[in-house]
Amino acid sequence: MPKHYDLIAIGGGSGGLSVAERASKYGAKCAVVEAHKLGGTCVNVGCVPKKVMWYGGTLAHILDEAGDYGFDISRNGFDWTALVEKREDYIRGINDWYHTYLGDADVDEIVGYARFVDSHTIEVEGERYSAEHIVIATGGSPVVPDISGAELGITSDGFFALEKRPGRVAVVGAGYIAVEVAGVLNALGSEVSLYLRKEHLLRSFDAMLREALMEEMLEDGINIFPRTQVSHVEKQGDGALTLVCDQGQLTEGLDAVIWAIGRTPNTAGLDLASAGIRVDNMGYIPVDAYQNTQVKGVYALGDITGQSALTPVAIAAGRRLGDRLFGGQPERRLEYENIPTVIFSHPPIGSVGLTEGEAREQHGEAVKVYQTRFTSMYHAFTERKVKTAMKLVTVGSREKIVGCHIIGPGSDEMLQGFAVAIRMGACKKDFDDTVAIHPTSSEELVTMR
Repeated sequence: MPKHYDLIAIGGGSGGLSVAERASKYGAKCAVVEAHKLGGTCVNVGCVPKKVMWYGGTLAHILDEAGDYGFDISRNGFDWTALVEKREDYIRGINDWYHTYLGDADVDEIVGYARFVDSHTIEVEGERYSAEHIVIATGGSPVVPDISGAELGITSDGFFALEKRPGRVAVVGAGYIAVEVAGVLNALGSEVSLYLRKEHLLRSFDAMLREALMEEMLEDGINIFPRTQVSHVEKQGDGALTLVCDQGQLTEGLDAVIWAIGRTPNTAGLDLASAGIRVDNMGYIPVDAYQNTQVKGVYALGDITGQSALTPVAIAAGRRLGDRLFGGQPERRLEYENIPTVIFSHPPIGSVGLTEGEAREQHGEAVKVYQTRFTSMYHAFTERKVKTAMKLVTVGSREKIVGCHIIGPGSDEMLQGFAVAIRMGACKKDFDDTVAIHPTSSEELVTMR
């Protein structure tokens, strides 16, 4: 007889942990299945280690600029290994805390890989477990291209396994992972080349953001190759790598090639068919507005659904699902509109709502845009001038704000409050009527004309 639970979460990342913890608060008997470290991608090979490395890159820029403020500072080197060791110690602390978190919440841990036996039963390492409600939250994994020599490169997971800083690096990709990794490596002293399959990086973001970021990356010395398809990778006798592109272009003497071309959902091995669950042509599990799959009692959330692959989204969806199933809140669900996001590029980007292009496609002539571009006070004194750019996208006679896009120092921290205002339905007049905080960059969002 299988051990029975009220809810089993398959996946010990942000989504699975959150739904089990929330359900347990309502008295449900819950378990989380995880074969690896608790915390999932975000904690182990994503948001957390990425932000640590981004801080390191930011400090490198600050040290370079200290002389512009009158400080006599000499740069005596950078110890990549020391930073990585401290980063991994920090992550181990979070991993350990998660075990306490589950124990305090009376959630059982089941270690191993799960596969469905039927829609209410799973098997893990030869043991069977059943539940009225099963939540799939297994996340995604980096994609490796199907080309000759691809195994010579590494993914973003491999980036976090690097024991020393590579001297020359090729980053292949155009999304947020690609620009974040490229920016960190460049700031910490690597020679970086970025290869884009199409014309632009960050294609799903507002044009102002991607154009401004490309300009800053080029200014920082990153080599960017648009409209370039990598055909294969070769290893030379001295161990160095050569990246060969479709038009015969070679980049030789590379210490690392990093694939950042997307992520694929982790469905292999789950035997979804045994539960009657179908996936779409990209391998994602379709869900409705309440995280229901097509099989009653089986749910999916987080990256596995292909919806807003962000840690806070998985957490929010998981908690709301727990509220709905066990908290007496039958209409509780996550609304996927106006989800704010930040890219930890150099400089960082903050974005919420519709891009200008999306707004014009949906609302046509009713769209009015306000934007500004300036050098922040901090960079008024530095030789390296980093521009800040901001855009508000409004719709209708009341100029309701449907999009806010920022790039520049501090964008990552300033967006959160503005995202709250936009979610509450703020109009341009509400921003205009708010007293500015001076002198800050954020004041430009309430003084734009």
